[in-house]
Amino acid sequence: MKRKEYCKKYENCILTLSIMLLNVILMGICFDFYYDLNDDTMMKDIMSGVYTGTPDGHNMQTLYILGAVIDLCYRLCGRIPWYGLFLCLCQFGCFYLLGVRLTGLTERRYQAVSALKEGSCKDLTGKVLVLLILSLFQWGVCLPHLVNVQYTITCAVMSATAIFLFVTTPETDNAKQFVIKNIPSILLVIIAYQLRTEMLLLTLPFVALAGMFRWGEEEKIFTKENWKKYGTVVGVMLAGMLLSRCIDFIAYGSPEWQGFLDFFNARTTVYDFYMEVVTQDEFAADLEQIGVTPVQQTLLRNYNFGLDDTIDTQMLDRIADYAADTVGGSKDWGAVFKEKSKVYFYRIFHTGDAPYNFIVLWAYAAMLAAGLGASFENIAFENTAAGKAEKGNRIRRYVFIGLIVLVAVVRTAIWMFLLMRGRDPERITHSIYLVEFALLTAGFVRRIYTCETKNYMLHGMVVWLLILVGANLMSGIQTVQYDQRQRETVNQDWQDIDAYCRTHHDNFYFEDVYSTVAFSQKMFTEVNNTFANYDILGGWMNKSPLYQEKMAQYAIDSVTDALLHQDNVYLIMSDKEAAEQGFDWMIDYYADKGITVSVIRRDTINENYAVYEVK
Repeated sequence: MKRKEYCKKYENCILTLSIMLLNVILMGICFDFYYDLNDDTMMKDIMSGVYTGTPDGHNMQTLYILGAVIDLCYRLCGRIPWYGLFLCLCQFGCFYLLGVRLTGLTERRYQAVSALKEGSCKDLTGKVLVLLILSLFQWGVCLPHLVNVQYTITCAVMSATAIFLFVTTPETDNAKQFVIKNIPSILLVIIAYQLRTEMLLLTLPFVALAGMFRWGEEEKIFTKENWKKYGTVVGVMLAGMLLSRCIDFIAYGSPEWQGFLDFFNARTTVYDFYMEVVTQDEFAADLEQIGVTPVQQTLLRNYNFGLDDTIDTQMLDRIADYAADTVGGSKDWGAVFKEKSKVYFYRIFHTGDAPYNFIVLWAYAAMLAAGLGASFENIAFENTAAGKAEKGNRIRRYVFIGLIVLVAVVRTAIWMFLLMRGRDPERITHSIYLVEFALLTAGFVRRIYTCETKNYMLHGMVVWLLILVGANLMSGIQTVQYDQRQRETVNQDWQDIDAYCRTHHDNFYFEDVYSTVAFSQKMFTEVNNTFANYDILGGWMNKSPLYQEKMAQYAIDSVTDALLHQDNVYLIMSDKEAAEQGFDWMIDYYADKGITVSVIRRDTINENYAVYEVK
């Protein structure tokens, strides 16, 4: 194949790749790429071997099959930041797929409605224009999550992309071709399920609605070929998800992992849904009655529960049951529903969730404009062939409007579910906004590209979106710049701690949780995937088989005994936390066991942190 023919055949891929790479390079020049939260950092540490010294796929957050693949990559070459590359590849790869689809739709649109010659300048200009619009969306809306990366948002981006690709799949009556064209959507859903199961399940109703949108636009809906087309796509998706779950079940099937999973779930219930039970004094007496001593309550409150081996699954289950009966059982759920309903409607129209809520409002307006764009006038020749066709089109419009209403109902149910549970952090709400926006925009895009004539109202909606996104561009960039300056300042402490501990590699250091929980980490600079001789005193891997493996390397059977009796085990705490909470929580813990201790400052790490010995 000649070079010119090759370039023309793959023009959309080459053009999209060029602009997406340009965006990545510009973002890399302007910003650093970070793991946004310590959850992603811990997952990276486990899969890369930083946590135990050996890469492992049991990271507790992704399903094992995905963790094992990344773990294998680290085993092959531990110097490469595989997990960071994977997250970025997923996110930017999704925008690449969106770009290829949009340029393909643009190409077919020009071929359908004009007599332009293949490869005309106007055709190329249209493709560049849609890619610039997509780039503006990256910079004006998604920038914070593209450079401060977290697996929850990445899962949502993959789900949103799968929905958009599925809804905008080119028409075909052949079931096999339809399934082949939707392989990217199928893979994206399965991998998103492996990456962040809970988030994918939360967005699954939108995936189902995407199927309804797409299927509802078939000329004849309930045909054998359509059942084969859509049934196969759904079946392969579900089969891939089921297989992933089965492999995960086997990987965590040992008694040690099963015991830790029970502890993990109990800890999650207490801290994610009933945090007030362990933080508010009004529950102290009741907790003591169910066997949680005041000393243990303090350790649960400051997250340093790893100090006490008796804080186990049974204790956390008792706390969770008590919390469900008292906090959960005493709530007036009717009043809570009324209160959260007000919060829900307030958030739709106010700036707290901007620009995400505003672009979703735009998407609803755009879909309504697309659905109501054609007139609903009475047709005098209703019994003619043309009249019957028009009547069918009108029925389809009513169904289309009904589907938009159904999307609004589903999103309301999901939002109320989140608000009623009290679990609505930005990483979840922004994810829901993105997936909802992708579904609605996909339907809108289909109508723009299938409209036989120019519809200036629909093109006006595109201009309105550009204004919304563009208005947020500079403020969004400034926010990210400020955030990353703050991260650089805060992370200097983490870098000093890491360097200090690695220099004293014969020692092991436990870190006070609140002193170290705010750190994040750069993805692609200062990468060191060698074993780290430190760990926090509490967290979601504490008491796990991998935690026990890590402790065994320093002959630590019990944190309580190791801090007291081993001369190479120390505590790291910030001067701020030392001043605010002191060391009574540790002194009282040992006193409860009949041991009098003192906490002695042995070394300083920088002007903010110190190393302590328990004597």
